Amino acid sequence: MINVLEYLDHTAADYPQKTAFADENTALTFGELHDGARAIGSFLCGHGIYKKPVVVFMPKSPQTILAFLGVISAGCFYVPIDEEMPAQRITLIFEQLQPEAVICDSASKDSIKEYGFSGEKLLYDEMTGTPADEDALAYVRKNAIDTDPVYVVFTSGSTGIPKGVVACHRSVIDYIEVLTEVLRIDGDTVFGLQVPLYVDACLKEVYATLKFGATTWMIPKQLFMFPVRLVEFMNRHRINTVCWVVSALTIISGLGAFKKAVPEHLRTIAFGSEVFPIRQFNLWKQYVPGARYINLYGPTEATGMSCWFEVDRDFALDEPIPIGQPFKNTDIFLLDENDRPVTNGGQGEICIRGTSLAMGYYSAFEKTGQVFVQNPLNKSYPELIYRTGDIARYNERKELVFISRKDNQIKHMGQRIELGEIEIAANAVNAVSGACCIFDNEKKKIVLFYTGDMDEALVSQALRDRLPRYMMPNLIFKRQSMPYTSNGKLDRIALKQQYAAQSKSK
Repeated sequence: MINVLEYLDHTAADYPQKTAFADENTALTFGELHDGARAIGSFLCGHGIYKKPVVVFMPKSPQTILAFLGVISAGCFYVPIDEEMPAQRITLIFEQLQPEAVICDSASKDSIKEYGFSGEKLLYDEMTGTPADEDALAYVRKNAIDTDPVYVVFTSGSTGIPKGVVACHRSVIDYIEVLTEVLRIDGDTVFGLQVPLYVDACLKEVYATLKFGATTWMIPKQLFMFPVRLVEFMNRHRINTVCWVVSALTIISGLGAFKKAVPEHLRTIAFGSEVFPIRQFNLWKQYVPGARYINLYGPTEATGMSCWFEVDRDFALDEPIPIGQPFKNTDIFLLDENDRPVTNGGQGEICIRGTSLAMGYYSAFEKTGQVFVQNPLNKSYPELIYRTGDIARYNERKELVFISRKDNQIKHMGQRIELGEIEIAANAVNAVSGACCIFDNEKKKIVLFYTGDMDEALVSQALRDRLPRYMMPNLIFKRQSMPYTSNGKLDRIALKQQYAAQSKSK
């Protein structure tokens, strides 16, 4: 298998009338996806657009996924953009890509010019009416290889500057094959898609649905402001599998929704992006006891998730759930500051090798070369690894345990401190529902932000029983909510900016 479209070819032939993707307004069957993708592919071929990036500038919907598949059908690679993204970010992406064409709908067509794009605007509705060009589509497929790009997804990382991660057919297929085995996906799977379509996290639902003839319901973003209605939506559509960021799960457990409504059909709950506070995790286990709970870890630069751990035991409130073991055909090892393998339970940077690695950053060879590097443990032949910038260790059970980002490691009062350890301690405090720690490098102060029902003084008092003096936050602030990035991670950059503005105003 060399092309992700082979998933759709087989499933459309077997289940042409079955619903593949649906939201509150639209449902598309596998047969409609197959025909629509071929129509869009034929349109692009007819316009001479081949082996190039094509921006899909549309909101989260089944039609957007069809547009992705249409771009692939033309031998191109899609770049998802949604107007809910910050305007400056969209502008920077267009500047980096310089795309010839953008697929849009009638609603988004007029707004594209605001972002500096002057190329060809292609209307989705017009493209899907194009007759299939069998010769052109056959030419594209015949000349395709598995290292051709599938998509470019832009991620900001810690700098705030968008970086376009390029992933190919080979890495996406490898990822979906092993992920779906871990999650036990089949034709009866009904996904509840939480994330936007412009992040790589949606790969889990999109391509697993195509592979098995499953069904994916796209959950409206606004429902995550009303957790009881969110659970009711899940029950109404019989959603049995979710692959959500931790913050989405804690919205339900942290705001007391379980007392009014419980997910009735969930059998698989996969989570990632952040450490799951054990107090919140225990609430899920209490109210949805029959489900499998799987912690996933992995960077966009490795085509999604790279590690998994099925929760098989209880954890103390201040104990993180492991990220476990690497997927099949993926190798993970830890390197210390001198590029030597970590031993005896020490901490090191997570490094990944294998087919799962993305191809690098779009039009950014220097940035690519900084993190996609020669394996320092291999002196015999060229072998790339990806240096994640994440710090981890192995516990006594030989399970991998995530600690924090490398840039969340600080030196304070003569001690090396992982800010993630302070967050775990804070999350273990009764009535704290979420916590995030930053470091004021100018004033040399540890700053803790948290959400919950406890006031700052009581949180500080509780932390004194859990942390050594040198790790105690110098400042503690209670918030109504935390800022999150588009892929569900705590937005530490936004917190730092808000803290800096707050400090400057005093």
